[in-house]
Order: sequence, then C-alpha cells, then structure tokens
Amino acid sequence: MLENIKIYSSDKYWQQIFADLGATVVDNQNEADVFFDDIDTGAPVSIADLKKIIFDCLDHQDIITDIFGQYIILPGLQRKILVVLYKYPNISMRELKERLGFLPDITTHTVENAVYQLRKKYGHDFIQNENGKYRIGRL
Repeated sequence: MLENIKIYSSDKYWQQIFADLGATVVDNQNEADVFFDDIDTGAPVSIADLKKIIFDCLDHQDIITDIFGQYIILPGLQRKILVVLYKYPNISMRELKERLGFLPDITTHTVENAVYQLRKKYGHDFIQNENGKYRIGRL
C-alpha cells in the first residue's frame, strides 16, 4: 500500500503500522518523505484515511518539480518549507514557522537549520532573506 514511501515517526506503534502497510520506516526525520509526528490524524483513523493522509503529504511533488525543474525527493521538513515559500513568498521566519505548525514563540531552531541545509546543498541564493522576509531565490 505505501511501498517506496519513507516515513518517520517517533511512535513505535505507528512505526509498526507503517511497516505493515509496506512503507519504509526511517530513523532520521531528514531522510523521510513524510514526517508523521507533525500530522494531526484526528484519531481514530481508518487504514484508508491513513493512506489518504500520507498521500496528501506527498501531493506537493508538482510544486517541488516546478521549483527544481525535475523530480526530486527532499526530506519532509525541507519539502514543507519550500512548499510554504512557494505558496507564500516574502514571509517572516515567524510566519513560516506558524504555517509549518510550530508554535510562534518556540525556541527550537529546527526550521532555521532546515533552511541552512537547503542553502548548503543548493546555494546560498536558493533561499533568500531580504529585510527579514524569506522567499525562494535561484538555484
């Protein structure tokens, strides 16, 4: 059912469910196509609903392909950041975090680190910051 999809979950029960459904359960969230811990399933959830939730998370591949000009797989959070920046260019880091589901005053640097990793891999001009507003630049 979920073959060729890499899913991260910190919950051992969900890990077993995903493995039973044929997904590859990964230990590192940066290797995942889907970061399940960020998804609110609205328990209880059926297998059919779970499958739809997972495929909805992957549904933004068209945006990623538009950005890169080719099919590319990115870790879950990096994918989400690019989708948000594509849909809402020129937003602050606070707004970006909120759209990603983080609390606005959270002290973690997870999003900043993911932006750093994108810049490191694709060039500093890939994610641009002008006057505190972020947007996708050039590869």
